[in-house]
Amino acid sequence: MKIKKGDTVQVLSGNDKGKTGEVLEIIPKTSRVIVKGINIRKKHIKPKKQGEEGGIIPVECSIHSSKVNVVCSKCNKATKIKIENDGKEKVRICKKCGAKLK
Repeated sequence: MKIKKGDTVQVLSGNDKGKTGEVLEIIPKTSRVIVKGINIRKKHIKPKKQGEEGGIIPVECSIHSSKVNVVCSKCNKATKIKIENDGKEKVRICKKCGAKLK
């Protein structure tokens, strides 16, 4: 996957289409990502101890990595990523403006 934790991404399809958010977690085994403020579901929690309150909590659920694109910090647009070798290390590059991504 070309998406990393901490990247700003834009959602391409689904209920949250067009929204942007930061990647909180990556699940490489299933090619899914968890994005802050995107794909929010309600989770019902039971009280575990006496005196503790249960309730309904909003939780971010994962979405497939093919439904998001990285937002370039230079041109501020959702773009595809190209990977090139720069000496010994690999560098991610914006396909629209050619800027190196962190």
